[in-house]
Amino acid sequence: MIVNRPRLSWHEKLYLPAIGAGLAITLKHMVKRFLGLTKVTMQYPEEKHPMPDGYRGAPTLVMDEEGREKCVSCQLCEFICPPRAIHIIPGEIPIDTTYAKVEKAPREFDIDMIRCIYCGLCEEVCPEEAIFLLKDYAITGLTREEMVHHKDKLYELGGRMPLPIKKWANK
Repeated sequence: MIVNRPRLSWHEKLYLPAIGAGLAITLKHMVKRFLGLTKVTMQYPEEKHPMPDGYRGAPTLVMDEEGREKCVSCQLCEFICPPRAIHIIPGEIPIDTTYAKVEKAPREFDIDMIRCIYCGLCEEVCPEEAIFLLKDYAITGLTREEMVHHKDKLYELGGRMPLPIKKWANK
């Protein structure tokens, strides 16, 4: 089958209209950039998009103002987690502390971030307001072992929260 190509006129053979159209687009973008009407590409590691209020990021553990663990090993977050990403081994608080008779503390608290689906159920079910969701969306690791966050890593990411947390105040 032979396809007949359309005959080009002499100015179409020069490709000047196509080159001129491309230069016009480039000039338009350059003028908009110099006038400040467009934004330059965001430099990712240094700059990040702000996350909306309802964003559900990675779960972390927080301490109170005095540096105590807020988690009391009730294991509700472990039971409610749909993909079973949370694993808690309860432990006891040393007897010589003031809170030994009233509270427990987790001996081990692990969250597998590869299995986590970021649903936020662990934050909602926590009676002690010990789990909060980060607003950060860049959680990376080179191996599977790095993506399992242990208790120390979770407290490092979560930090300290003031005593009256009021987690539900703005929702």
